[in-house]
Amino acid sequence: MKKTIFTLIVAAITAVPACAGGLLDNLVYNLRFGYSIGGTAPMGMPATIRSMDKFTLTPNFNLGLGIYRDLSEHWGLTTGLYLENKGMDVEASVKNYRMAFVHGGQRLEGNFTGGVSMEVEQWMLTLPLMATYAVNKNLHIKLGPYLSYVRSHNFTGYAYGGYIRVGNPTGQKVNIGTEEGSRGTFDFSEDMRSWQFGMLAGVDWYFHKHWGCFADLSWGFTDIFDNDFDTIEQNLYPVYGTIGISYRIK
Repeated sequence: MKKTIFTLIVAAITAVPACAGGLLDNLVYNLRFGYSIGGTAPMGMPATIRSMDKFTLTPNFNLGLGIYRDLSEHWGLTTGLYLENKGMDVEASVKNYRMAFVHGGQRLEGNFTGGVSMEVEQWMLTLPLMATYAVNKNLHIKLGPYLSYVRSHNFTGYAYGGYIRVGNPTGQKVNIGTEEGSRGTFDFSEDMRSWQFGMLAGVDWYFHKHWGCFADLSWGFTDIFDNDFDTIEQNLYPVYGTIGISYRIK
């Protein structure tokens, strides 16, 4: 998978000169490498999620090519192509949380109370298009939309240490254990969407002729699941902050 994505990046970069013609005359290129911290979560913490009990850092790397073109003394455009991994590994305590899982070989759906462990991983290619304000030649502030193609995705986990009311809050009560084999497991990877849209804001600062650093914040506007997926009660959106270093080629 990673080899396929790398090939796509090389092909896109190679195609730029052929497509852009004379627009390349004033372009500035930079290579970027960053690390992202964040998660995939509902907008606003619902009452059914009582607490976040554990958050484990995952290898969320960001590698890409940035392209900047000035339009005036202070204004310009920033685009490029980024290879990103947006993942999370969390555990939470929930009460009457609507979900589904497999327990004892049987699929159960209803309102669960107990602990939930989730692992999410998404590898994607992201194309940003941001308006950029140059405070000076070394400090740029940028804001604009992005579009991501999710090449591979994974959403798995388990429910433990509680019970589920099957069907509705007053349905049959089934106890869920804490040990492997007695927990309820789920895998919603096949229900995740392949395209995501959102906003990206950031700052680029060059402390040397070629070397610089950056900080970005991406906020997804599309649920990570397909429109017809309603097994989990809330829509989940990727929100990640990224810090890293950049190397200005031109």
